Amino acid sequence: MTAVPGRSRRRTFGAQSMTARLVEVLVKRPGPAFGKAFDDPAHGFLHPVDLALAQREHDTFSGLLADLGVMVHELGAENESPDLVYQFDPLLVTDRGAISLRSGKPTRRGEELLVEAWTLAHGIPTLGRIEAPGTVDGGDTFWLRPDLLCIGRSLRTNEAGARQIAALVGGEVRIFDLPYWRGSAELVHLLSVISPVADDLAVVYLPLMPAGLWALVSELGIRLIEVPPEEYVTLGCNVLAVRPGVVIIASGNPRTERALRDSGCEVHTYEAAEIGMNGSGGPTCLTRPILRDAGSGR
Repeated sequence: MTAVPGRSRRRTFGAQSMTARLVEVLVKRPGPAFGKAFDDPAHGFLHPVDLALAQREHDTFSGLLADLGVMVHELGAENESPDLVYQFDPLLVTDRGAISLRSGKPTRRGEELLVEAWTLAHGIPTLGRIEAPGTVDGGDTFWLRPDLLCIGRSLRTNEAGARQIAALVGGEVRIFDLPYWRGSAELVHLLSVISPVADDLAVVYLPLMPAGLWALVSELGIRLIEVPPEEYVTLGCNVLAVRPGVVIIASGNPRTERALRDSGCEVHTYEAAEIGMNGSGGPTCLTRPILRDAGSGR
């Protein structure tokens, strides 16, 4: 590409926001590994997978993203991990490049290699990789501001991993401890308890929210929509912002959906019995933002 004097190149990657307009996203359609997920208890699926239903649900979800103006990329790769469908976890895309993560769930190790191969093939440089003994799940990271990364120290993200990713990202980083709660069988990621949906609005599950994070969002004047306990278990706290105040949430969470609408949000829903409830992953988990445009509003 030849540079034109006085004109900057169009940005092709960078997603240091949870709420700016989602321009491009990477997803992974359920395949054979997802269909066999229940065969190994280590994967943590709740019941035998109906693969055809999971694929229909995922197709509908991807279609919804496209209808909302998002360019949807399909990973088009497969390994032995059914969790590869949950694209948020293996890799983080910053404004300077991608960071390959190293999951604290052993059965997910190697997913990051497939995603990194995709990012490299699409012109996204690798900024760094989490090295042993460090572990980081993408679900324990989120941008509260473009220059402020929050990291959860959890059963999947350890101290060594948190320090590595903080060094790679640079800028302001805050680390919060997450509770053990019910152990690895019902893991608490940082994004299990908070979903920013606009600059000044977030969906939260207060009973599991780190006190330090609550203090930080309060200090920043971020309004909170509280998810009731019965909708926490149906992924009510996992909300994907497509644009500020335009969100996607799994169906079956009427109180959270109503509270979002009452707060001025445009809400879109999708069925998530297999791709959501069975594998415990909501709309944020299903997506790896490649490009968000901070200059675009609703």
